[in-house]
Amino acid sequence: MKLSTTIDAKTWNSPSLFIKSLLLKNKAILHVTRLFSLNLIIAKQEMTTLFQPIMDVQSNETFAFEALNRPFQTNLFKNPDIFYEFVGTTNRVFLFECLCRNLSLIRYDARRQQMASNKNFTLFINIHPNILLDKNYHSGETLALLKSLNIEPEQVVFELTERSAVIDFEEFSRVLSHYRAQGFRIAVDDVGSGYNSLKTLIYLKPEFIKLDRSLIQNINDHPAQQQLLTVILNYAIQSGTKVIAEGIETNEEYEFIQSAGVHYAQGYAIGRPAEKLAHAKSPLMP
Repeated sequence: MKLSTTIDAKTWNSPSLFIKSLLLKNKAILHVTRLFSLNLIIAKQEMTTLFQPIMDVQSNETFAFEALNRPFQTNLFKNPDIFYEFVGTTNRVFLFECLCRNLSLIRYDARRQQMASNKNFTLFINIHPNILLDKNYHSGETLALLKSLNIEPEQVVFELTERSAVIDFEEFSRVLSHYRAQGFRIAVDDVGSGYNSLKTLIYLKPEFIKLDRSLIQNINDHPAQQQLLTVILNYAIQSGTKVIAEGIETNEEYEFIQSAGVHYAQGYAIGRPAEKLAHAKSPLMP
């Protein structure tokens, strides 16, 4: 991509056009620089993989871990959200998603070998819905990697972020059936954030519903949030779906979702993301 460094006379004579031109050039330069950085991240696998525990609310035992991949710290991306938003604007999404999938599985296997207990936990892996629809994505490669790591497909959950809209529900449902037939399970993230529609849950029929932090925050003090949780739990019971409350940060939030019948919980009050696998701990236990 070649960027012009010249500014015509009309632009020079108009301050507003001049400023707009500079902003556009700076934006283009930033994009190219970020793209170059992303290519290096993919080539050198410059990602940190953290694991956050998910706890069984009724037994207070660790049920699973969610793999969270973060780029090495850089001034080009102030936080992971900005980084992932940028990745979505490029044609590197497929390569990047495959890298994250492989790093999540390989590093999870290495970490679980270091644990004293030999329990096979469930692993949640974030994945963009469009990747599963991509003709270049071959599930056989994932199965081969799992086999080499001695991980069963039943131990892996593909976590679909709800902010990534699904357009063709029937086609996507067909694709998910293919992965389910191989043993994988599906989770829909960010439910209750405002992005979700009932159509998403009805068509995708996820094994897990992950409630957004916006629904869980201070739920013990807000009847409207409690009523929405009741609706989702009733749906979960009828459809055989398990509900995970994300973003648990206080004892009161945890105590409420436990009494309400939520199946699993995740959040800083239970366990922060860490490079090693660390068991979840109930905030109500001393």
